[in-house]
Amino acid sequence: MKRSQKETEDSARKVTRRAMILGGTMLATGGILAARMRYLQVERASDFRLLAEDNRIGIEHLQPPRGLIFDRHGRLLADNEQNYAVVMKREDTDDLDGVLDRLSRLINIDMDELAEAREAILARRPHVKVTVADRLSWEEFSAVAVNAPALPGITPEVSLSRIYPYNSDFVHVVGYVGPVSDYYLETTGDTDPILQTPGFQVGRYAVESGLEQDLRGEAGTLWVEKNAAGRVMRELDRQAPIPGDDLQLTIDAGLQNYAQARLAGESAAGVVMDVQTGEVLALSSAPSYDPNLFVRGISQADYSTLLEDPFRPLASKTVQGLYPPGSTFKMMTALAALEAGVIDVDETVTCNGFVELGTRRFHCWRRGGHGRMNMEDSLTQSCDVFYYDVSQRVGIEGISAMARKFGLGQRYDLPLSGIASGLIPSREWKRINRDEDWLIGDTLNVSIGQGFVLGSPLQLAVMTSRIATGRAIVPQLVRSLNGIDQRSGQAEPLDVPEAHLNVIRQGMWKVSNHRRGTAYGSRVAEETMQIAGKTGTSQVRNITATERAAGVTRNEDLPWERRDHALFVGYAPADNPRYAVSVVVEHGGGGSTAAAPIARDLLLRAMYGDVPPLSAYPTGARRSIEDMHDDMELIPVTPAEDQPGAIRA
Repeated sequence: MKRSQKETEDSARKVTRRAMILGGTMLATGGILAARMRYLQVERASDFRLLAEDNRIGIEHLQPPRGLIFDRHGRLLADNEQNYAVVMKREDTDDLDGVLDRLSRLINIDMDELAEAREAILARRPHVKVTVADRLSWEEFSAVAVNAPALPGITPEVSLSRIYPYNSDFVHVVGYVGPVSDYYLETTGDTDPILQTPGFQVGRYAVESGLEQDLRGEAGTLWVEKNAAGRVMRELDRQAPIPGDDLQLTIDAGLQNYAQARLAGESAAGVVMDVQTGEVLALSSAPSYDPNLFVRGISQADYSTLLEDPFRPLASKTVQGLYPPGSTFKMMTALAALEAGVIDVDETVTCNGFVELGTRRFHCWRRGGHGRMNMEDSLTQSCDVFYYDVSQRVGIEGISAMARKFGLGQRYDLPLSGIASGLIPSREWKRINRDEDWLIGDTLNVSIGQGFVLGSPLQLAVMTSRIATGRAIVPQLVRSLNGIDQRSGQAEPLDVPEAHLNVIRQGMWKVSNHRRGTAYGSRVAEETMQIAGKTGTSQVRNITATERAAGVTRNEDLPWERRDHALFVGYAPADNPRYAVSVVVEHGGGGSTAAAPIARDLLLRAMYGDVPPLSAYPTGARRSIEDMHDDMELIPVTPAEDQPGAIRA
C-alpha cells in the first residue's frame, strides 16, 4: 500500500532523531575513551612504566654479617655461626599441608613450631619466603636437600646466626639479638628494609642493642628477573652486603668470668674499673642467664622462670639497680665538711651511740658508741654519730654538691640498657617531688648513705676511682669500633685539695688494714697489693623503738627480703691505685662479712691477672680460700691468639 506524503515525512523525522541520538552517544563514548587513553598513556605513563618494570624486575635484600664483639684481649664474646635452615614459598606448591607433613618426617621439628610456620606462610604473599625450620644439623639439612624434588616449595638455605660462646657470663654487658617484632618496629621507628627479611635478627639488649646500627652493617641487593607469577627466573645483578663493624670492649673476659663465679648463689653486683683510664674491666650481675635462649625467641616457660625468680636475673644490677649506699657514702660527707671548713682533720666528735634531734634519736650501728673519733677513725670504724654531727654543720647542699662532683647521681653514656641516674637529693628536689620542706633529720640520714640518696654499683665504682686518683674519671666500655680507638684519654683533675683526699685515703686504708677496721677480716697479706676501702650496710626496713629496746633482730634471723644490703667499695694497690671495685650483695647483711671478701677477691684477680695465689691471703684464711676456688665453676678462657678470627689488643 502506498504511503502518504505525511507518513513519509514523519518516518524521516524519526530516523533523523534516532540517528542524532545514536551519533551523539557514539561521539560521547569516543570522547570518553580518548580522554581515558590520554590519561593512561600520557598523565599516568610513568606510573605504569614503573609498575611494569616492578612486575619484570625483582629486588631482594642480602643479609650482612653482623659485626663481631671481642673483649679487651681479643677474645671472642659474640660470634656468627652457620645456620642451616629450610624456607618455603607457597606459590611453588599446590599441596602445602602435604609438603609440610613430608618435611616433618625428615627433620626433628616441633609440631607447634610447624603450625606457626604454616600460619606465617598463609599470612604472607605466595612468592614471599618464610622460614619453616632453622638450626638444623648437617644430616637434617642434607636430607632436605636430597629430597628436594619431593618437597616442592621447600628450599634449604645457609645463613649466619648469633652465638655467645661464654653463655651467661656476658649477657648483662654484651646482651643478645632476637627476631624482629612488631613491638620493635613500633618503638624504634626503624625502617631499614632488611628488617622485613625472614629470620633477620636485631640487638634487643645491652651492647647488641645500644650499638645496633654499627653492628648491623648494610644490606646487599640482588636484582632478579621474575615471571608474571613472581617466580624468580634468573639473577641479573648483585651488590654484596657490607659487614657490620667489629667491636672491642674494655671488659676482661677472665675477670668477668671470675666475678660471675664469685657472685654465684647471691643476688648481687660487682664492678671493676681501671682507675687511670676509666675502662670497665668487669660488669657482673648475679644471677645471670644464657643469652642464646633469646636468639631464636625464648619459650614462655623459660621466660616465666626468669621473670619469677626473686633474685631478678633479668635485671642488670650494676647499672639498673639503685641502692642506699650506706656507709660507703661517708667519704662524701667528710669531703664536704673539709671543703666547707666546718671541721679540722684532727677534730674529734664523741660518740655515745646516738644523737638526739628533738624527740627522735639517731643511732650509731655500735650500740655503746665509739668514744672520741677523728675523721680517719670515723672512717676506719664507720662511726655514724661523727657524720650526724658534721652533716648538721655543712648542710645538705654541700653534701649533695660533693657527691655529684664524685660521679653520683649521673647517668653515664654507655651502650647499655636501662642505665639509672640514681638520686642525690636536695631541698629543691624534696619540695618538687614530695611537696615537703627539707628537715635536719633528712640531712642526718643522707650523711650516712640512708634516706633519699640512691646509687648504682657503677656510680660507686666511679666515685671510688675519683677518690683514688683525684681525677674526673668517666666509665668507658668501648675500646675500639671497626679498629678505631674510642678511648677518651686522661681525665681532668677534680677541684678537690689533695690534702683532703689523702685524709680520706688514709681512713680507707685503715678500714682494710687496721685491726679496728671494719674490713680487717678481708685484708690482703701481700703488702704491695693492699686494699683501701669502705664497708657499707644499708637498711631496707625501719627498726622500731620497741625492737631496739629489746635488741635489734639479727639479719640472719629475718626473712631474706628484709635483711640489710651489704656493700663495699675500694681500690688497690693502696699506695699506687690501679683498680677500683664496688660490690653490692642484696640482703646480704653486713658489708664487712658479705661484700668485702668478694671485693677483695675481685681486686686480687685483677692485679694478678689470674686466680689469686694463696700467698696473697692471710695464713688463717688460705684453706677456706683454696676450697672456695676449687668449688668455683671457672671456664678456662682461651687465649686470644688461639681463637680463629680474634683481634689483637
